[in-house]
Amino acid sequence: MQTEPYIQPMQSPELFSTICIVGPTGAGKTHLAMSLAEYAKSIGLTVELISMDSALVYRGLDIGSAKPTKAEQAAVIHHLIDILDPTEVYSAARFAKDAKRLCEEIRMRGNIPIVVGGTMLYWRAWAHGLSSLPPANPEIRVRLEERAKEIGWPAMHERLAQVDSVTASRLKPNDSQRVQRALEVYEITGKPMSSLLAESPSEDGREGSAIPPWIHLVSLEPSDRARLHLNLEKRFDVMLSGGLIEEVELLKKNIGLHADLPAIRSVGYRQVWEYLDGQIDREQMRYKALAATRQLGKRQLTWLRAIAGRNTFDPFNPDELKAALDYCKQNLK
Repeated sequence: MQTEPYIQPMQSPELFSTICIVGPTGAGKTHLAMSLAEYAKSIGLTVELISMDSALVYRGLDIGSAKPTKAEQAAVIHHLIDILDPTEVYSAARFAKDAKRLCEEIRMRGNIPIVVGGTMLYWRAWAHGLSSLPPANPEIRVRLEERAKEIGWPAMHERLAQVDSVTASRLKPNDSQRVQRALEVYEITGKPMSSLLAESPSEDGREGSAIPPWIHLVSLEPSDRARLHLNLEKRFDVMLSGGLIEEVELLKKNIGLHADLPAIRSVGYRQVWEYLDGQIDREQMRYKALAATRQLGKRQLTWLRAIAGRNTFDPFNPDELKAALDYCKQNLK
Protein backbone atom coordinates (compact mmCIF):
# COMPACT_ATOMS: atom_id res chain seq x y z
CA MET A 1 0.00 0.00 0.00
CA GLN A 2 1.38 3.38 -0.97
CA THR A 3 1.28 5.98 1.78
CA GLU A 4 2.26 9.60 1.75
CA PRO A 5 5.59 10.40 3.40
CA TYR A 6 5.34 12.48 6.50
CA ILE A 7 5.87 16.20 5.88
CA GLN A 8 8.03 17.42 8.72
CA PRO A 9 7.00 20.92 9.84
CA MET A 10 9.76 23.53 10.07
CA GLN A 11 10.48 23.31 13.78
CA SER A 12 14.28 23.45 13.75
CA PRO A 13 15.42 26.12 16.24
CA GLU A 14 17.89 27.59 13.76
CA LEU A 15 15.08 28.50 11.35
CA PHE A 16 13.42 31.89 11.58
CA SER A 17 9.73 32.29 12.28
CA THR A 18 7.49 33.11 9.33
CA ILE A 19 4.57 35.50 8.97
CA CYS A 20 1.49 33.97 7.34
CA ILE A 21 -1.39 36.24 6.24
CA VAL A 22 -4.72 34.47 5.84
CA GLY A 23 -8.39 35.37 5.56
CA PRO A 24 -11.48 34.80 3.44
CA THR A 25 -11.58 35.79 -0.20
CA GLY A 26 -11.80 39.54 -0.61
CA ALA A 27 -10.41 40.36 2.85
CA GLY A 28 -7.40 42.29 1.55
CA LYS A 29 -4.61 39.78 2.13
CA THR A 30 -2.57 40.85 -0.91
CA HIS A 31 -2.91 44.53 -0.03
CA LEU A 32 -1.56 43.93 3.48
CA ALA A 33 1.30 41.82 2.15
CA MET A 34 2.26 44.46 -0.42
CA SER A 35 2.13 47.18 2.25
CA LEU A 36 4.43 45.09 4.44
CA ALA A 37 6.83 44.54 1.53
CA GLU A 38 6.91 48.27 0.86
CA TYR A 39 7.72 48.96 4.51
CA ALA A 40 10.45 46.31 4.49
CA LYS A 41 12.04 47.95 1.46
CA SER A 42 12.04 51.31 3.22
CA ILE A 43 14.20 49.88 6.02
CA GLY A 44 16.54 47.98 3.74
CA LEU A 45 14.90 44.53 3.88
CA THR A 46 13.58 42.42 1.03
CA VAL A 47 10.35 40.43 1.30
CA GLU A 48 9.41 37.57 -1.01
CA LEU A 49 5.78 36.42 -1.06
CA ILE A 50 4.72 32.77 -1.21
CA SER A 51 1.19 32.33 -2.54
CA MET A 52 -1.02 29.93 -0.58
CA ASP A 53 -3.79 29.90 -3.17
CA SER A 54 -4.97 26.87 -5.13
CA ALA A 55 -6.01 28.90 -8.20
CA LEU A 56 -2.97 31.15 -8.56
CA VAL A 57 -0.71 28.20 -9.39
CA TYR A 58 -2.34 27.92 -12.82
CA ARG A 59 -1.24 29.76 -15.93
CA GLY A 60 -4.08 31.41 -17.79
CA LEU A 61 -6.31 31.82 -14.73
CA ASP A 62 -5.60 35.49 -14.17
CA ILE A 63 -8.77 37.55 -14.02
CA GLY A 64 -11.08 35.18 -12.18
CA SER A 65 -8.46 34.26 -9.58
CA ALA A 66 -7.70 37.91 -8.73
CA LYS A 67 -4.08 37.14 -9.47
CA PRO A 68 -1.60 39.85 -8.41
CA THR A 69 -1.08 42.27 -11.26
CA LYS A 70 2.07 42.33 -13.39
CA ALA A 71 3.03 45.54 -11.62
CA GLU A 72 2.63 43.91 -8.19
CA GLN A 73 4.65 40.89 -9.28
CA ALA A 74 7.35 43.18 -10.66
CA ALA A 75 7.49 45.19 -7.43
CA VAL A 76 7.73 42.18 -5.11
CA ILE A 77 8.94 38.64 -5.86
CA HIS A 78 6.00 36.21 -5.84
CA HIS A 79 6.31 32.42 -5.65
CA LEU A 80 3.91 29.60 -6.57
CA ILE A 81 2.10 31.70 -9.16
CA ASP A 82 1.82 30.47 -12.78
CA ILE A 83 3.76 27.27 -12.09
CA LEU A 84 1.35 24.79 -13.73
CA ASP A 85 -0.80 24.40 -16.81
CA PRO A 86 -4.51 24.16 -15.93
CA THR A 87 -4.50 20.55 -17.12
CA GLU A 88 -2.26 19.63 -14.17
CA VAL A 89 -3.14 18.97 -10.52
CA TYR A 90 -1.56 20.62 -7.48
CA SER A 91 -1.96 19.19 -3.99
CA ALA A 92 -1.77 20.31 -0.38
CA ALA A 93 1.14 17.93 0.18
CA ARG A 94 3.05 19.45 -2.72
CA PHE A 95 2.36 22.95 -1.41
CA ALA A 96 3.71 22.02 2.01
CA LYS A 97 6.96 20.78 0.48
CA ASP A 98 7.23 23.77 -1.87
CA ALA A 99 6.54 26.29 0.89
CA LYS A 100 9.09 24.71 3.25
CA ARG A 101 11.72 24.64 0.51
CA LEU A 102 11.02 28.23 -0.56
CA CYS A 103 11.15 29.55 3.01
CA GLU A 104 14.60 28.02 3.40
CA GLU A 105 15.84 29.25 0.01
CA ILE A 106 14.56 32.78 0.63
CA ARG A 107 16.31 32.86 4.02
CA MET A 108 19.53 31.66 2.42
CA ARG A 109 19.34 34.67 0.08
CA GLY A 110 19.09 36.93 3.10
CA ASN A 111 15.47 37.83 2.38
CA ILE A 112 12.24 37.36 4.35
CA PRO A 113 9.47 34.94 3.28
CA ILE A 114 5.82 35.86 3.83
CA VAL A 115 3.12 33.26 3.14
CA VAL A 116 -0.13 34.77 1.86
CA GLY A 117 -3.42 33.12 0.90
CA GLY A 118 -6.70 31.55 1.86
CA THR A 119 -6.49 27.89 0.82
CA MET A 120 -6.79 26.45 4.30
CA LEU A 121 -6.08 22.85 3.31
CA TYR A 122 -2.68 24.12 2.20
CA TRP A 123 -2.30 25.84 5.56
CA ARG A 124 -3.00 22.59 7.39
CA ALA A 125 -0.47 20.68 5.31
CA TRP A 126 2.24 23.31 5.74
CA ALA A 127 1.68 23.97 9.43
CA HIS A 128 0.90 20.47 10.68
CA GLY A 129 1.83 17.99 7.99
CA LEU A 130 -0.31 15.36 6.27
CA SER A 131 0.81 11.99 7.52
CA SER A 132 -2.47 10.09 7.69
CA LEU A 133 -3.84 10.51 4.17
CA PRO A 134 -2.35 8.79 1.11
CA PRO A 135 -1.26 10.74 -1.97
CA ALA A 136 -3.42 10.93 -5.06
CA ASN A 137 -3.59 7.81 -7.19
CA PRO A 138 -4.07 8.76 -10.86
CA GLU A 139 -5.42 5.36 -11.88
CA ILE A 140 -8.06 5.32 -9.17
CA ARG A 141 -9.02 8.92 -9.93
CA VAL A 142 -9.54 8.17 -13.60
CA ARG A 143 -11.67 5.17 -12.73
CA LEU A 144 -13.79 7.21 -10.32
CA GLU A 145 -14.23 9.97 -12.89
CA GLU A 146 -15.33 7.47 -15.52
CA ARG A 147 -17.80 5.92 -13.11
CA ALA A 148 -19.14 9.37 -12.23
CA LYS A 149 -19.75 10.10 -15.90
CA GLU A 150 -21.91 6.98 -16.04
CA ILE A 151 -23.98 7.41 -12.87
CA GLY A 152 -23.42 11.03 -11.77
CA TRP A 153 -21.79 12.53 -8.68
CA PRO A 154 -24.94 12.31 -6.49
CA ALA A 155 -24.82 8.53 -6.98
CA MET A 156 -21.11 8.57 -6.17
CA HIS A 157 -22.00 10.51 -3.02
CA GLU A 158 -24.45 7.75 -2.09
CA ARG A 159 -21.63 5.24 -2.54
CA LEU A 160 -19.48 7.33 -0.21
CA ALA A 161 -22.26 7.38 2.38
CA GLN A 162 -22.14 3.58 2.44
CA VAL A 163 -18.44 3.45 3.31
CA ASP A 164 -17.90 6.77 5.12
CA SER A 165 -21.14 8.27 6.39
CA VAL A 166 -19.34 10.89 8.48
CA THR A 167 -17.51 12.41 5.51
CA ALA A 168 -20.56 12.09 3.24
CA SER A 169 -22.73 13.96 5.74
CA ARG A 170 -20.58 17.09 5.46
CA LEU A 171 -20.25 17.03 1.66
CA LYS A 172 -22.80 18.10 -0.91
CA PRO A 173 -23.73 15.44 -3.49
CA ASN A 174 -22.29 17.51 -6.34
CA ASP A 175 -19.02 18.35 -4.56
CA SER A 176 -17.18 16.16 -7.06
CA GLN A 177 -13.65 17.06 -5.97
CA ARG A 178 -14.13 16.15 -2.32
CA VAL A 179 -16.40 13.16 -2.95
CA GLN A 180 -13.81 11.80 -5.36
CA ARG A 181 -10.98 12.32 -2.86
CA ALA A 182 -12.89 10.60 -0.04
CA LEU A 183 -13.68 7.59 -2.25
CA GLU A 184 -10.08 7.51 -3.45
CA VAL A 185 -8.76 7.47 0.13
CA TYR A 186 -11.13 4.61 0.98
CA GLU A 187 -10.04 2.58 -2.04
CA ILE A 188 -6.35 3.09 -1.28
CA THR A 189 -6.44 2.46 2.47
CA GLY A 190 -9.59 0.44 3.03
CA LYS A 191 -10.46 2.94 5.78
CA PRO A 192 -12.88 5.90 5.78
CA MET A 193 -11.22 9.29 5.52
CA SER A 194 -13.07 10.38 8.66
CA SER A 195 -11.43 7.54 10.62
CA LEU A 196 -7.96 8.44 9.38
CA LEU A 197 -8.43 12.07 10.35
CA ALA A 198 -9.84 11.06 13.74
CA GLU A 199 -6.67 9.08 14.38
CA SER A 200 -4.64 12.26 13.89
CA PRO A 201 -6.96 15.06 15.06
CA SER A 202 -4.14 17.58 15.35
CA GLU A 203 -3.69 17.33 11.60
CA ASP A 204 -7.25 18.38 10.84
CA GLY A 205 -7.15 22.16 10.61
CA ARG A 206 -10.80 22.34 11.65
CA GLU A 207 -10.18 20.68 15.00
CA GLY A 208 -8.76 23.70 16.79
CA SER A 209 -5.12 22.95 16.06
CA ALA A 210 -2.68 25.24 17.81
CA ILE A 211 -0.38 27.38 15.68
CA PRO A 212 3.18 26.06 15.44
CA PRO A 213 5.63 28.36 17.27
CA TRP A 214 7.48 29.14 14.05
CA ILE A 215 4.44 30.80 12.43
CA HIS A 216 3.01 34.25 13.17
CA LEU A 217 -0.54 33.82 11.86
CA VAL A 218 -2.30 37.05 10.87
CA SER A 219 -5.98 36.47 10.14
CA LEU A 220 -8.02 39.17 8.39
CA GLU A 221 -11.63 38.52 9.37
CA PRO A 222 -14.20 41.12 8.25
CA SER A 223 -16.84 41.89 10.89
CA ASP A 224 -19.34 43.29 8.38
CA ARG A 225 -20.44 40.30 6.30
CA ALA A 226 -22.84 42.40 4.20
CA ARG A 227 -20.05 44.78 3.25
CA LEU A 228 -17.79 41.88 2.32
CA HIS A 229 -20.49 40.39 0.10
CA LEU A 230 -21.05 43.74 -1.60
CA ASN A 231 -17.32 44.08 -2.23
CA LEU A 232 -17.20 40.57 -3.69
CA GLU A 233 -20.17 41.36 -5.92
CA LYS A 234 -18.46 44.50 -7.22
CA ARG A 235 -15.21 42.61 -7.72
CA PHE A 236 -16.88 39.90 -9.77
CA ASP A 237 -18.61 42.47 -11.95
CA VAL A 238 -15.22 44.11 -12.55
CA MET A 239 -13.87 40.68 -13.52
CA LEU A 240 -16.70 40.22 -16.01
CA SER A 241 -16.17 43.65 -17.55
CA GLY A 242 -12.42 43.04 -17.50
CA GLY A 243 -12.56 39.97 -19.72
CA LEU A 244 -13.30 36.95 -17.52
CA ILE A 245 -15.64 35.38 -20.07
CA GLU A 246 -13.07 35.87 -22.82
CA GLU A 247 -10.42 34.35 -20.56
CA VAL A 248 -12.52 31.20 -20.10
CA GLU A 249 -13.28 31.10 -23.83
CA LEU A 250 -9.54 30.94 -24.43
CA LEU A 251 -9.18 28.17 -21.86
CA LYS A 252 -11.92 26.17 -23.58
CA LYS A 253 -9.82 26.08 -26.75
CA ASN A 254 -7.41 23.80 -24.90
CA ILE A 255 -8.65 20.32 -25.76
CA GLY A 256 -6.97 18.94 -22.66
CA LEU A 257 -9.22 20.93 -20.35
CA HIS A 258 -12.59 19.79 -19.03
CA ALA A 259 -15.01 20.84 -16.33
CA ASP A 260 -13.84 18.27 -13.77
CA LEU A 261 -10.26 19.50 -13.51
CA PRO A 262 -9.35 21.37 -10.29
CA ALA A 263 -8.43 24.51 -12.22
CA ILE A 264 -11.82 24.73 -13.91
CA ARG A 265 -13.62 23.86 -10.67
CA SER A 266 -12.24 27.08 -9.17
CA VAL A 267 -14.92 29.53 -8.06
CA GLY A 268 -15.97 31.73 -10.96
CA TYR A 269 -14.37 29.59 -13.64
CA ARG A 270 -16.78 26.71 -13.14
CA GLN A 271 -19.81 28.99 -13.51
CA VAL A 272 -18.48 30.78 -16.59
CA TRP A 273 -17.59 27.40 -18.13
CA GLU A 274 -21.19 26.24 -17.58
CA TYR A 275 -22.45 29.49 -19.16
CA LEU A 276 -20.28 29.00 -22.23
CA ASP A 277 -21.50 25.39 -22.46
CA GLY A 278 -25.06 26.71 -22.60
CA GLN A 279 -26.08 25.07 -19.31
CA ILE A 280 -27.07 28.38 -17.69
CA ASP A 281 -27.70 31.93 -18.87
CA ARG A 282 -25.57 34.95 -17.98
CA GLU A 283 -27.77 36.02 -15.07
CA GLN A 284 -27.68 32.51 -13.60
CA MET A 285 -23.92 32.40 -14.11
CA ARG A 286 -23.43 35.61 -12.15
CA TYR A 287 -25.79 34.47 -9.38
CA LYS A 288 -24.14 31.06 -9.03
CA ALA A 289 -20.64 32.53 -9.07
CA LEU A 290 -21.48 35.02 -6.32
CA ALA A 291 -23.17 32.30 -4.25
CA ALA A 292 -20.12 30.05 -4.63
CA THR A 293 -17.82 32.93 -3.66
CA ARG A 294 -19.82 33.60 -0.51
CA GLN A 295 -19.76 29.90 0.36
CA LEU A 296 -16.00 29.82 -0.13
CA GLY A 297 -15.59 32.75 2.25
CA LYS A 298 -17.82 31.06 4.81
CA ARG A 299 -15.77 27.86 4.66
CA GLN A 300 -12.55 29.81 5.04
CA LEU A 301 -13.86 31.63 8.11
CA THR A 302 -14.98 28.31 9.62
CA TRP A 303 -11.45 26.96 9.26
CA LEU A 304 -9.92 30.12 10.70
CA ARG A 305 -12.16 30.35 13.74
CA ALA A 306 -11.14 26.83 14.75
CA ILE A 307 -7.45 27.79 14.90
CA ALA A 308 -6.51 28.63 18.46
CA GLY A 309 -4.17 31.53 19.07
CA ARG A 310 -4.47 33.28 15.71
CA ASN A 311 -3.99 37.04 15.61
CA THR A 312 -7.29 38.42 14.32
CA PHE A 313 -7.86 41.82 12.71
CA ASP A 314 -10.88 43.38 11.02
CA PRO A 315 -9.70 44.71 7.63
CA PHE A 316 -12.76 47.00 7.42
CA ASN A 317 -11.68 48.83 10.57
CA PRO A 318 -8.83 51.28 9.72
CA ASP A 319 -7.40 51.08 13.23
CA GLU A 320 -7.35 47.29 13.21
CA LEU A 321 -5.89 47.19 9.70
CA LYS A 322 -3.10 49.47 10.91
CA ALA A 323 -2.67 47.20 13.93
CA ALA A 324 -2.33 44.21 11.61
CA LEU A 325 0.40 45.98 9.65
CA ASP A 326 2.13 47.04 12.88
CA TYR A 327 2.04 43.45 14.16
CA CYS A 328 3.62 42.25 10.93
CA LYS A 329 6.29 44.96 11.14
CA GLN A 330 7.18 43.90 14.68
CA ASN A 331 7.66 40.31 13.57
CA LEU A 332 9.45 41.09 10.32
CA LYS A 333 12.73 39.34 10.89
